[in-house]
Parts: sequence; structure tokens; C-alpha cells
Amino acid sequence: MDKLTLQNPLFATYVIAATLMILKAVSMSWLTVVRMLQENGGFRSPEDLRKTPLNPAPDARQLERNERVERVRRIHQNDLENLPFFLVAGLLYVLTGPSLLMAQLLLYGYVVSRLLHFAAYLSAQTHDLRATLWTAGSLILIFMTVRTLLAALGY
Repeated sequence: MDKLTLQNPLFATYVIAATLMILKAVSMSWLTVVRMLQENGGFRSPEDLRKTPLNPAPDARQLERNERVERVRRIHQNDLENLPFFLVAGLLYVLTGPSLLMAQLLLYGYVVSRLLHFAAYLSAQTHDLRATLWTAGSLILIFMTVRTLLAALGY
């Protein structure tokens, strides 16, 4: 299928946006670990209290909820709830053959909205700001999905 090659600028645009979002989501796991080590806490499993080179002085308090660690976990959970829809909707949208400019605006616009949402969440900005940034990405997904549906129906 010639639409699904990196020589197709539409598909290449999707691949760039999708890989950026995948890398961002995967990086959240790493950020969680970094935060747990920085805080020496926020662990979740009882076996995390075993003495190891990374935890030479286990303490039961390490299993207590730690807001700095939990904030990163919530950001990661938000990614896991939203990114699969983007990955599917973006690919299907590209298959409709939109203009390159429109695809770039939508796909990269989604990436920017998610990165700004991440920054707002990590820095404890208001819910209103986070919701605004989430809404921008959500509206992009809705537009791409509806446009794809209409194309599949022959409109």
C-alpha cells in the first residue's frame, strides 16, 4: 500500500507525531522511577521494601503515598487513556488523503497540546488550564474521527 510508506509525506507526518507521543508516554515510566528515587518513596509493592543496591535502607514509609510520584503516575495514566485513540484516529485520518498542511496542523497540533498538557500537569497548574489543553487535543481527535467516518461513508 503506497499510502503507508515514509515516502508519503502524509504518512511520514503521522509517523513523526505518533513516535513522539509513544516516546513521551514511555518516558513517563522512567520519570516515575526517577521521582521514586528522588523521593525515596512512593513505592507500590511490598517487595519494594527488600534491601537492594538501589534501596539500601528500606523503610515501611516508602510505601506511603507520595504526591510528587503520584503526580507523574496520573500524567502517565492520562497518556494511557488518550494516546491509543490518537494512534488509531491519526492513522485512519491519514488514509483519507487529507491535504498535507491539514494533516500537519492536526497531528502536530495534537502533539503540542499533549506536551503542553504534560507541562501544565507536572507544574501543578490549574485544572482549568489542563482541561483547556486536553480539550484542544480532544477536539482534534473528534475532527479527525468524524472526517474519517465521513470519508468511509463516501462523503
